[in-house]
Amino acid sequence: METKLFYSLRVLLLPVVLLAIGSVQAQVLNAPVAAPNQTPPPGSTPWNRACASSSFNDYWVRFTWNPPMVNTDNEFILELSDADGNFGSPVELARDGSKNLVFDFYMQFQVPADTRGENYRLRVRSTSPAVTGPASDPYPMYYISVNTGLTIRPQGQADFGDGTAQVCDGNSITLEVYGLANADSYTYNWYRSGTLLAEKSESITVSTSGMYNVEIDYGACSGSGNTLSNLIDVTAGSSLGIAINPPAKTDLCSGETVDLEANINNPSLTYTWYKDGAVIPSSNNYIYTVDASSPGFEGEYQVEIFGPGACVERSAGVTITNAGDFTVTRDNAASVVLLPGQNTTLSVSTDASSPTYQWYRDGSPVAGATSPSLVVSDTETGTYFARVTLSGGACTSTSVDSETTEVVTPDSFELIVDYATSYTACESTSVALEVVTINALDSGGNRTDVTSSVINDFSYQWKKDGVDVGGANSSLISLTDASENGAYTLDGTISSYASTSNSLTVQLLVNETLTISSTGTVTCGPSEPITISTTTDLTSETFSWFRNNSDMGVSTPELSVTEAGTYQLVLMRNGCPLSSNEIVITPLDENLITLDPGENIVFPQGSSRTVTASGGSSYRWLDSNNNEMSTGSSMTFTSEGQFVLIAEVGNCQVIRNISVSYLDTFRVPNVITVNGDGVNDQWIIPNSYSNKSDVNVIIYNEKGEEVLNEFSYQNNWPSSSVNFPRQNMVFFYKIRNGGEVLKQGTITVIR
Repeated sequence: METKLFYSLRVLLLPVVLLAIGSVQAQVLNAPVAAPNQTPPPGSTPWNRACASSSFNDYWVRFTWNPPMVNTDNEFILELSDADGNFGSPVELARDGSKNLVFDFYMQFQVPADTRGENYRLRVRSTSPAVTGPASDPYPMYYISVNTGLTIRPQGQADFGDGTAQVCDGNSITLEVYGLANADSYTYNWYRSGTLLAEKSESITVSTSGMYNVEIDYGACSGSGNTLSNLIDVTAGSSLGIAINPPAKTDLCSGETVDLEANINNPSLTYTWYKDGAVIPSSNNYIYTVDASSPGFEGEYQVEIFGPGACVERSAGVTITNAGDFTVTRDNAASVVLLPGQNTTLSVSTDASSPTYQWYRDGSPVAGATSPSLVVSDTETGTYFARVTLSGGACTSTSVDSETTEVVTPDSFELIVDYATSYTACESTSVALEVVTINALDSGGNRTDVTSSVINDFSYQWKKDGVDVGGANSSLISLTDASENGAYTLDGTISSYASTSNSLTVQLLVNETLTISSTGTVTCGPSEPITISTTTDLTSETFSWFRNNSDMGVSTPELSVTEAGTYQLVLMRNGCPLSSNEIVITPLDENLITLDPGENIVFPQGSSRTVTASGGSSYRWLDSNNNEMSTGSSMTFTSEGQFVLIAEVGNCQVIRNISVSYLDTFRVPNVITVNGDGVNDQWIIPNSYSNKSDVNVIIYNEKGEEVLNEFSYQNNWPSSSVNFPRQNMVFFYKIRNGGEVLKQGTITVIR
């Protein structure tokens, strides 16, 4: 008897001894190694450098470790060193608390956005017990935040230009990266004609000819960055001192010419002439001739040269002026309308000295018309201008013509009216109409715009729907009320002429607010209709009810609804639709009512549990006999049973069934005896864990392999067919509900 008792005690103490030994020995954590991508479908080749970006950042390592076992609350943490491989301030990349029984697994991570270097290392540490594994081999790792081509330019230049730059007379220029945010936070690879240079900053000073470009230095990942910039062709040369020889004269009369000559005549050079900073086409010659007979010849002239060994160089400017330059101003309107028996005076003014004048009608001189003004009668219609000529000075006989004047006698007039203010039919609440154009029409129907000369001479009468509008006798009318809606025209008279304008339709929105209200906003279905109505009297009115912007075809003053949707009333006022506010009816969402801690309540017998409801406007708690227990938002239960909560949401009811039961008081066993005697042959756990569809029971063997993984555990492990090859085998178990571990420990099997 003593021997059997001692044996039983030794068996019961075995798990404790094993755990004690595990706490003395340290876990062996191995260095993580780069692994193929495990995202389905998994890859086959491990990565040797991490070139991450916003479009791809998915990397994996393989991690192995050796027992003894870690504690149940342990987490494995993957860490990243700095760019030199130091772990003084490691960066956490990933952590996993679900692999405490798995000795060989993969960990997924993303490269941090500030990662750029060739010697990053990885390591894994555990938290319980706290053990830090060795560092991995070094890896190049870069986050490619910029993956498009850069742009470079000569420093300070407004734009890229033609992709060329010059170094003159032994000087240097600076090329820079531009248009890149935080450009100084990167290092760069600069190239001259394909040769890598030593400079690493965002700019470089050069004095040697060559084709220059740059890329961001992403080390082993530079090829993946695609940041190589445009090319700038830098050439070296000397300044030749280009200038324009002093011309024979710089003040020209009409018809005169003068040659501008560069001080260097070299056939190997390219010459480009400029006037007022703009290139003169087809001017590649060291001489350029200015012709004063060409309009606008006046201005500043320069010449630019370029050629082998020579820098691009532009001369100082030479200004050419017009010696016969003077102005002529037309002093009357561009168009003049003469009614029968009327005449008008045309006139011009000038700043010329000692001028002479000649008036022209339809291109022919008017006999005797040699003064600054000319009187024209209604029988002398046509196109007039005055020619002003210099009678002395350096440029005698130089002439300037005035602008033309159209003198017409109309066959009729055309009035055109338009909206004078912003207007949208049935949206605007006010508008103004006005005359915008008055055309004089000849017998052939040809139009001449004479608005400015006659608009104030007309007499006006506005009409609405063909009826005179009282007091509306100007060229403009303002409308501010929907009662003024209609079709408007304007009658105009002048002398013996009468004209009626085009028609403009005015539809102003009534200045009225249409409001609807409802008896509720949550629909409970056909049994509880909601009424939508308005205080506006709809008697004898034309109106429509809309649901979700569709006409419902209902013509009753009140609307009874049982469906969810957006409802609106539209009333016709003076030919325009007047829309009400919108009322949104939503379906009843029973999930609005929540119970804390839930609908299935378990507590030890002799204690109590309080359940709190939220989301409703009122509550009723009933027992199984429909007796009301409480009307508050909380209810404290002290006994088992089935209960009902009735919650009001708006005008709807939500019903919740609540089950209350006592908690089992016996514990999860850690020893079973599978000797077939019918006693303790199987692992029986409390009914708060067994037969529960939301409770997951998992059993592992000493190797960490699952031997059972079930929901709704039936208290039937091990089955009669399970063979235990050794005496006193130890298993591990976890009881979970979702992500929460309810219980965990060991099971010793004695056979």
